[in-house]
Order: sequence, then C-alpha cells, then structure tokens
Amino acid sequence: MEVHPLLSALILGLVEGLTEFLPISSTGHLILVGDLLRFNDERGKLFEIVIQTGAILAVVWEYRARFAATFSGWRHDALARRLIVNLFLAFLPLAVLGLLFGKWIKGILFAPIPVALAFIVGAFVILWAERRPHAVRIETVDEITPPLALKLGIAQAFALIPGVSRSGATIIGGLLLGLSRRAATEFSFFLAVPTLAVAGAYQLVKERHLLHFDDIGLWAIGFSASFVSAFLCVRWLLRYISSHDFTPFAWYRIGFGLLVILTWQTGLVDWTTP
Repeated sequence: MEVHPLLSALILGLVEGLTEFLPISSTGHLILVGDLLRFNDERGKLFEIVIQTGAILAVVWEYRARFAATFSGWRHDALARRLIVNLFLAFLPLAVLGLLFGKWIKGILFAPIPVALAFIVGAFVILWAERRPHAVRIETVDEITPPLALKLGIAQAFALIPGVSRSGATIIGGLLLGLSRRAATEFSFFLAVPTLAVAGAYQLVKERHLLHFDDIGLWAIGFSASFVSAFLCVRWLLRYISSHDFTPFAWYRIGFGLLVILTWQTGLVDWTTP
C-alpha cells in the first residue's frame, strides 16, 4: 500500500499510542501496520524509537507528581526507594533475555504471521486468567515487594515474543500473582518507562547512522500523535478497569489475528514473510 510518508507517520504514531499500554501488543501492531504501509525498513525501525518515546513521556506526564516525588525523595522515603528497586528488578529479566536472545527472536518472529499467531495464543491466556478466581492480596503499587517485582519482570519478559504485549504480560502476570487490576495496570505503566527508554536508547546508538535531518517532520508528527493518543489511552484505561475486566481485549486479539491469517491465506494482503 503506497501512502505518503507523513500520513504513515501519523498512522503509526496513533497506533503506538493507542496500543502501547493496552494488552494487545504495540510491537505486533507496528509490525503489521508498518508492513501494510511498507514503512518497515531500517528507517521505519528508527522511527519506532521516536514514537515509543512519545508514549513514554505520556506516562511520565500523567504521573509527573509521583515520579518527581520518587526521585526527589528516595534518600529519605522508604516507599520511593522501594519503587526504584522494584522497577530495576522488574526490568532485569527482559533486559538480560533481550541481550541474549533478542537478535534470534527478531530474525524469526518479527513477521506478520508469527505475530498473528502470538495474538491468538495470548488471547487465550487472557481468557484463562480472567476465568480464574482473582484473590487480591496487593491493592496498590506501594505494596509490591522486591521479590514480587522480579516475578512481574519475568512475566514482562514474555513480551520479547512480538504479539504477546509487554503491558498485557505484566498486567495478567500481576493478576495471577494477586495484584488488583489498578495495581497491575499502574505498575505496567511505571515499568514501561525504564524498559522502553533503555531499549530505545540502545537501539538509537546502534542505528545512529540512520539519523537524518530530513526526517524531523516525520518524527514530529509521529511523536505528537503517539504522545496525545497514549495520554488519552492511559486515562481511559484507568477508568475502564474500575468496572471491567480484560476479556474484550482477548476477543479483539483473536479477531485481529484471524483477520491477518485470513488475508494472508486468501492473498488479499501480501504480508511480508520471514
């Protein structure tokens, strides 16, 4: 599909912002939409860093008071120190496994059909988790202990598989470990900041040769679209989980995954193959 680059930037920015914090996999959507728009080359991969930065800053802005209090008061505030330690421990599993297996995973699984299958498998995990009795032992993020944070980090590491969803793995892992919906969701928001920031910085250093002044317009549009849509999505999700579960997202994942497979099988869309 031939689309003007600026329109592609807008679409991908919106996709990133609307999917990063929902349990539907932003990476999976970006792979699929980027493939459809033919914006999946090395330049497109660099662009993903820009729009992920927009989504990160949306969370930082929404929780700016909490982040400011945490980093200004860590010396004398035990809860602030514990949050920093928890985020560090939760970040470690994905970082270590990403360094060890990231290149192999990208070479095999970063393609539309594996992503579509991961969408469907992940959906059934969500449906299974939502049908289990949910005994809440942790009501707020402040109650999360370091050992529990490490377990949440192990859950997040499943998101190395594109289509699984980083936020979804963390949230569902949190529910299975006894967190309330709000605690699991907010911790996934907080954990996104170091996870995406470090991953983006690492990728930016590797791909710095692709930086071009001519792409500033693309970056500005994509960044702005991602920031605004992520900000609105975060606020909406916090309201949504106060009275709903994650089952609708599972059915969306199944429908979306089946649509990709159907269009591939019938030849309606020429999805790129590995």
